[in-house]
Amino acid sequence: MFEQHEAIVRLLRDNDPSTVMLLKNQLVDNGPDIITDLRELAAVDDATVSGHAHDILAEIESRAAFDEFTLLCHLFPDDGNVEEASWLLARVFLPGIETEHYQRKLDSWGRQLSRLTASAISTRERVAILTNYLANDLGFRGNSDEYYDVNNSLLPSLIDSKLGIPISLALLYIAVAGRAGMKVEGINLPGHFIVRHGDIFFDPFHRGKILMLSDCESILRKQKLVFQPSYLEPATPRMILVRVLANLLYIFQDKGEEAQRERIAGWLKALERK
Repeated sequence: MFEQHEAIVRLLRDNDPSTVMLLKNQLVDNGPDIITDLRELAAVDDATVSGHAHDILAEIESRAAFDEFTLLCHLFPDDGNVEEASWLLARVFLPGIETEHYQRKLDSWGRQLSRLTASAISTRERVAILTNYLANDLGFRGNSDEYYDVNNSLLPSLIDSKLGIPISLALLYIAVAGRAGMKVEGINLPGHFIVRHGDIFFDPFHRGKILMLSDCESILRKQKLVFQPSYLEPATPRMILVRVLANLLYIFQDKGEEAQRERIAGWLKALERK
């Protein structure tokens, strides 16, 4: 334990918020070197001390995830692992989150989808099974009521709430389908991210609705855009990650949270280096 264990415990119990905050900031600055000691403090039978220790651990983990995600953005290739990036992004905004738990859920859903699609004989049938499983059996859908909630963009929060935005729901469909050996690609349609399997385009935000060309043209008209074939080309993983971050940037900018906006702007600048 800390060499000054008793002094630290006493200070964490102090009634002066500024004293407690100063100590917590100093402990955060020590970072990973004191993780083991902090976990012991977090387990003590004292709600005040334990609560402060959990706060410190969360801040250390958030800073570490931020540094790791920043490096990832600088190195992320066109064909990078966007799911891996999504788990790391979640750890920045949800410090302490156990992403392995959520990955196991996706693994389980992928195995079930594999069983369901085993006898499918056409692209359309596989899409119908996929969308029925995720949208109807599991209940994933678009969050129209609170579209600009940050949690809509974070994969663990999406999995918990079953609510998301087009890009996060598309990531979920891609991840689960991929585990079942079914290739689903993201389509960076301006104004509304969609997906496709083979030659079938569909919309995870609207419970997997099949989209015809006329539907895509209608989406584009709302953006005052004329259809171009390039709009229906598959998005690279880096393009998908850029769009995820662009959505978060808009949210924090709208909320006036400048520190968060600057962090995300830095990530986007690193990703858009080419």
